[in-house]
Amino acid sequence: MNKMKRSEIAAQMYTLREFTQSAEELRASLQKVKRIGYQAVQISGIGPIDPQLVKDYADESGLKICATHVSWDRLVNDLDALAAEHKLWNCKYIGLGGLPGEYQTSQEGYRTFAKQASAIARILKEQHGLQFVYHNHDFEFERFDGITGLDVLLQESDADVFGFELDLYWVQAGGGDPVEWIHKVAGRMQAVHFKDMAVVSRQQVFAEIGEGNMNYDAIIEACRKTGVEWYIVEQDVCRRNPFESLEISLNVLLTKLEEQA
Repeated sequence: MNKMKRSEIAAQMYTLREFTQSAEELRASLQKVKRIGYQAVQISGIGPIDPQLVKDYADESGLKICATHVSWDRLVNDLDALAAEHKLWNCKYIGLGGLPGEYQTSQEGYRTFAKQASAIARILKEQHGLQFVYHNHDFEFERFDGITGLDVLLQESDADVFGFELDLYWVQAGGGDPVEWIHKVAGRMQAVHFKDMAVVSRQQVFAEIGEGNMNYDAIIEACRKTGVEWYIVEQDVCRRNPFESLEISLNVLLTKLEEQA
């Protein structure tokens, strides 16, 4: 069984989006992320910053860019430039953060998206050596004629080129079983999103890993068994300073890393 390594734990910069809208903010935030103890980041939610500067600041901080989230519009209309950016960053995993709205309302919409995204993913893989990964929320668990949207994507997409980056909080929020879903996408998921779910005043809220109720021992074991390469910490909304939230989650994961068999 593969062990989770410290070097494989990354911070999703979307967590810090309020602190990354200018080049100067991004530089300072990357340095803080490194000081916290992360060795890699996912680039998402940052401002319109020159890709070369992004690389320079990541290199300066000693952080690997392991994955991204990009827009559907750029995947459709700006693919070559997008691929060039990822090669510049030495970043293999090019992610889509969610299903465009026009595909969300029917099984046919999910089928259409699966085919279109698979075609783009094949170009990325065969021409550029990049891997497309899809990041879910909870709405993909809506059922259409008895099948969830996420199952449609799993079944109708091209398994050779269409990968997944499951967000396990949103799997749980959608009524799915995170461990079951990790095994369902086995072989097609090299990057995963970790965050926890807590209950405050009878409302589910985003929480740091270990501060909520999700079974992260079982989750990590399933990820290890299925060959996940990147364990990416994300928190959409933080109830404390987002840098502190990222540090709390990292420290819990490092403790679990030490406990691995």
